Amino acid sequence: MLLADPLFGEPKDTLVASTTAPRVKSAGARAARRSVTTAPDFSSLYFAPLEGTRAEAKSIQALFPQARVLTGEQASESALQELTAPRILHIATHGFFLPDTSQNAAGNASAATAEPENPLLRSGLALSGANLVKDGKGDGILTALEASNLDLWGTKLVTLSACDTGVGEVKNGQGVYGLRRSFFLAGTETLVMSLWPVSDYVTREMMTSYYSGLKNGLGRGEALRQAELAMLKRKGRKHPFYWASFIQSGEWANLDGER
Repeated sequence: MLLADPLFGEPKDTLVASTTAPRVKSAGARAARRSVTTAPDFSSLYFAPLEGTRAEAKSIQALFPQARVLTGEQASESALQELTAPRILHIATHGFFLPDTSQNAAGNASAATAEPENPLLRSGLALSGANLVKDGKGDGILTALEASNLDLWGTKLVTLSACDTGVGEVKNGQGVYGLRRSFFLAGTETLVMSLWPVSDYVTREMMTSYYSGLKNGLGRGEALRQAELAMLKRKGRKHPFYWASFIQSGEWANLDGER
């Protein structure tokens, strides 16, 4: 299953994210507006269109013709929630993260005594209709908490081809709260995710190379390593920004379980 290029819901002037610039950046003919994927609250978030991710999904589908592709309005939260253990789940969209600001209000007694909010509510993925949601509770925002309730027992690989999907809140003795924890709780064997904003064009190259390796029998970790090494050898791609954004966690064997 491949979800890409969600219809986030846009103002009158169409804003299109550049296919050569970081995914948090958008460019339009009349005006430009950057995506805002880290903010103090949901109402401050903004997700620019990601037309380049549609090409990314098509490139992967060419390698796995049986894959189903959902784009535009179909790339929705409800579509994800209706899935039953797809072998591979690839989601190409924006991720978001809301820092914990509950303890920053010095002298605010109510803030100091308030029940701490579940950190799994402060990170997630933007899907169709995300820009129309201002409180994180409507269809269009998949929080990490909601992601933990997906049916992914039996899923071999989840790839989050989105900005900052490996980011979360560190808890002593409990690791990182965020999407990485949630998708493992949901049942996936392996998770590939990003650590910083990435370029649409470079990501498409990286993901096509990665899935080519998987199709050829490479391990889920080794295929990513080989894709990164190939990117590193290319002219103008030696900076870690281009090749080191994605990491793999969980089962490293190939898709058939062979090590």
